[in-house]
Amino acid sequence: MSEQVLKSSNDGVCELRFDRPEKRNAITHQMYQSLAAHLQAALADQAVRAVLLSGAGASFSAGNDLNDFLTGPEFTSAHPVMDVLRTLATFDKPLVAAVHGTTVGIGVTMLLHCDLVVAAHGTQLLMPFVALALVPEAGSSLLLPRLVGQQRAAELLLLGEGLEAAAAERLGLVNRVVEADRLLDEARSLAQHLARQPAEALRATKRLLRGDPAELLARIEAEAKLFGACLKSEEFRAQVRAVLARSRG
Repeated sequence: MSEQVLKSSNDGVCELRFDRPEKRNAITHQMYQSLAAHLQAALADQAVRAVLLSGAGASFSAGNDLNDFLTGPEFTSAHPVMDVLRTLATFDKPLVAAVHGTTVGIGVTMLLHCDLVVAAHGTQLLMPFVALALVPEAGSSLLLPRLVGQQRAAELLLLGEGLEAAAAERLGLVNRVVEADRLLDEARSLAQHLARQPAEALRATKRLLRGDPAELLARIEAEAKLFGACLKSEEFRAQVRAVLARSRG
């Protein structure tokens, strides 16, 4: 297991923490494997009543590690990220996220699968898929319009416009905005509150709120096919080369 996804447990809460701060928690293939394994273990462990996602360093996650996608294996339905997405789409225990800093791509779209999201003041959410010659993933093309409306979702996904924490709260992407030094305490408090609730009633209520996952799983697969095709395009490679050149400069 990669030590770049740290696991700790306390009072019925399993905390999974991205720990690659030098790369702003950009997620690699290996990190996806670890995250999927930890999430599936949390589902199987009766002592785990809720899961909290967080990130070390300056931000929750900068999204996919682009260089890893350029040099790694071909993107197919067997890719480690797909295990994570399928698990999130069917996860019936409460998921809480503590988000801070500039959070990008899948760092944002995985929040759509969380039940409660706490953000620090100064958080910026960005989904620049089109700018990178990619399509949205994690079922976000289905979930985001449901949450914020078609036109606002178009601004966020087609234009790649960023959202500050307060705006994200108004749209319903975030439940609470707190000072940065209170972020983990607030998120942990919510996760512990959920963990103390009657477990079966909590899980049943979450299933009712989420509805039948079949449509979401089908959309995740459809997005993945297009995403994989985009990864092979020269358009994508040109955009990534430009991003990497700017980061080195």
